[in-house]
Amino acid sequence: MAANKTGPEGGMRYADAGVDIDAGNAFVDKIKPMVRSTLRPGADSEIGGFGGVFDLKAAGYRDPLLVAANDGVGTKVKIAIETGRHDTIGIDLVAMCVNDLVVQGAEPLFFLDYYATGRLDPEVGRAIVAGIAAGCRDAGCALIGGETAEMPGLYAGDDYDLAGFCVGAVERDRLLPRGDVKAGDVLIGLASSGVHSNGFSLVRRIVAETGLGWEDAAPFDAGRPLGAALLAPTRIYVKPLLKTIAKTGAIKALAHITGGGLPENLPRVLPDGFCAEIDLDRIARPAVFDWLIAQGRMDRDEALRTFNCGIGMVAVVDAASADAVISSLRDQGEVAIQIGHLAAGKPGDPVSFIGSFDR
Repeated sequence: MAANKTGPEGGMRYADAGVDIDAGNAFVDKIKPMVRSTLRPGADSEIGGFGGVFDLKAAGYRDPLLVAANDGVGTKVKIAIETGRHDTIGIDLVAMCVNDLVVQGAEPLFFLDYYATGRLDPEVGRAIVAGIAAGCRDAGCALIGGETAEMPGLYAGDDYDLAGFCVGAVERDRLLPRGDVKAGDVLIGLASSGVHSNGFSLVRRIVAETGLGWEDAAPFDAGRPLGAALLAPTRIYVKPLLKTIAKTGAIKALAHITGGGLPENLPRVLPDGFCAEIDLDRIARPAVFDWLIAQGRMDRDEALRTFNCGIGMVAVVDAASADAVISSLRDQGEVAIQIGHLAAGKPGDPVSFIGSFDR
């Protein structure tokens, strides 16, 4: 019988179980410049400690309420993994959190990420964090910390998952939604950049049934591979909306159009007894949705509650202020259009649609 091996020569190491501490430390050093690039007033963007610090007073707040949100990217990460395109998935992660904060009028202040993988590939990790940092800069928030977890046996091969956590602040008297939402208020839709980060389990199933590969030409986007086209990152609406809120003072409520689409997200910010009436003819639906709807043989209701169908954010404003809000948003590069209005006392669903869905 062989002798038991003990001591340095026969002892087991963490690396033998698939976790490389040295690689993890090297990865942190590699991403430090990206983290520093997100520095903003109030934040200490140097990572490596046990927690991140943020100074609300230094950020200029007098009577702030804190608003927190967390989210992930869902199965969109599978397309990033299978295509080897990891540079924008971090933008999605930030967008899904900060867009949830701004609907309450909050300015995103700081962000933390959780990156879990079966095997840490420093270049993949660097690309992911580069996207997170880019999203933070776009939203104006600091990346003050995060966690990288190498968990062989839980994640297979090159699989990974992402989660994000963001904290924002809003002055107490500017919290949204406001209490003066009324019948006749106008709904202003902000165009999405594509599918954003919801519905990708169905997207992937539709693609599988077509037999197309990720590197095949996208039928709805000439000149781009299908995988790259579907990975178009979620639009971040924070800065245009905060500037418009400050400039016009006219936005009463905001709804981030995520899973559940317009039918399920708009009612979340409306008082009881109101119905949102939306004109589908006014929404310029991107070609990716037409293709997914056709290939998936989806009916109107299923499509509208699965995808954003071209509208990523909706603002509720007084009719007299609609032009000013639209002008402000357009000045900042947003595609903003009036898509409907609020009515009172309507029976049935809190969101109703007119116009043609078929294109």
